[in-house]
Amino acid sequence: MGYTLPTGLYNVRYEQELDIFRTRLQKALLIIAFLFLVTVPTMFFSNSILSLMTIIGITIIAMQGLNILFGYTGQLSIGHSAFIAVGAYASALLSTRLNFPFLAALICAGLVTGIVGLFFGLPSLRVKGFYLAITTLGAYFIIMWVIRHGGSLTREIYGLSVPPASIGGFVLNTEPRYYVFTVIMVFLLTLLAKNLVRSHIGRAFVAIRDNDIAATVMGINIFAYKLLAFFICCFFAGIAGSLWAHYMIAINPEVFPFYDSIWYLGFLAVGGMGSIMGAIFGAVLWKLLREGVAALVPFLSHTFPGFAAASGYAGFSLIIFGLVIVLFLVFEPRGINHRWTIFKTYYRLWPFSY
Repeated sequence: MGYTLPTGLYNVRYEQELDIFRTRLQKALLIIAFLFLVTVPTMFFSNSILSLMTIIGITIIAMQGLNILFGYTGQLSIGHSAFIAVGAYASALLSTRLNFPFLAALICAGLVTGIVGLFFGLPSLRVKGFYLAITTLGAYFIIMWVIRHGGSLTREIYGLSVPPASIGGFVLNTEPRYYVFTVIMVFLLTLLAKNLVRSHIGRAFVAIRDNDIAATVMGINIFAYKLLAFFICCFFAGIAGSLWAHYMIAINPEVFPFYDSIWYLGFLAVGGMGSIMGAIFGAVLWKLLREGVAALVPFLSHTFPGFAAASGYAGFSLIIFGLVIVLFLVFEPRGINHRWTIFKTYYRLWPFSY
């Protein structure tokens, strides 16, 4: 008897344990949610809100990749923003130098970033934990040094101009158009991540995370699966970087700061590591907090004359982000997704939730 199923339902085959959708209601709710996100915001929301939702969508894609590497496989990476930069620059160069169509540049950017991730994932064959984190820290500075000293290829600190995204002559040059495309990509890549983690690949990832020695004894090739986890993580990062580049139209090294890599890890923990919904919760909370701080800083600078708006935002945002992460690690270390799971279990077992 599946205790997380709605009252009166139970599994009769092992395959049902892995089903994404247990009931027709769940399928219907997902379709309704997708149609709602595609239609309602484009009709009623302003461009500024659509811009925020687009950025949240791109962040969700990047965080889903990191979740597969860190949350499911247990491989710590603190160079994630550098891999996003690789995807952004790869897509920009493919579009401008080789005249690749947008969708081809998008996919190739993910593949190129995945290959780069394989190279920097090689140390995971010999080191893990803190030492692997230091290795990925080195990867960040190596990648950003190459970008900053890439000559005419990357235009160094000046960055690159990126053509607007277009699909078959349909140019995604407005906020509603790019937002809808981003929502579609979020749904597709989230579904891909969900299917990966419920397959034998995902089970191997979890086995390596929990105990890599036991995984080796069970016959799992931990070296191959670790490299695969790095490839998948960086593939998602490359897709996010490509979407970011074509959305912003211009990129430079300054838009991929190191501390973003730290916030990716921190808010993944806040959302709930090792869960698909945790990556979504973490990305949404991170970007909403950033907008909230930006809206609060002008009020503080007006109320307290000594509070400078520019420097105040930088310092105040760090304080708020750090405080949120610390509070969650102390009081809810399993993240927002744990509370969401408790709510779902209570709802499914009602009226026998006790």
